[in-house]
Amino acid sequence: VAPKPPAQLSRYEAQKRRDWNTFLQYLRNHKPPLTLARCSGAHVIEFLRYLDQFGKTKVHAVGCAFYGQPSPPGPCPCPLRQAWGSLDALIGRLRAAYEESGGAPESNPFAARAVRIYLREVRDSHAKARGIPHEKKKRKRAPQAAEASGSSAGAGAVFDRDVEGSAGV
Repeated sequence: VAPKPPAQLSRYEAQKRRDWNTFLQYLRNHKPPLTLARCSGAHVIEFLRYLDQFGKTKVHAVGCAFYGQPSPPGPCPCPLRQAWGSLDALIGRLRAAYEESGGAPESNPFAARAVRIYLREVRDSHAKARGIPHEKKKRKRAPQAAEASGSSAGAGAVFDRDVEGSAGV
């Protein structure tokens, strides 16, 4: 029996696969080459810094005349970097791909504390460089109809904590 042709991947799944292959290629090209099993949060951060060279977001340095201005009036020599949102989404996709590839959640280098701290620092530095304070988007509360559809009170309490950030709110 001939194998079935692969189903059309969603845009997210296709991007996740491309990102995963790019990361594996990065590990193969690393000096010395790295295996996925030996990969740590530090290697992930190194990968994110490597990606900065392909970025399109202008991030003004502290000494730049345009530092802290949301819409600078002219060009400057400050570097282009990957946007924080792009890095954050990339890490989310790689985190999922790692676990789908058989990696244990507790050893996932993309979920390492150092990676979360690095992303937070990138977010904050980009916001300061552009003079735009970063504010976390507030999530909308789930419609009340979902609770009435037979979900248990225990599940509702967990859901509220996830949505609002604290239990019982």
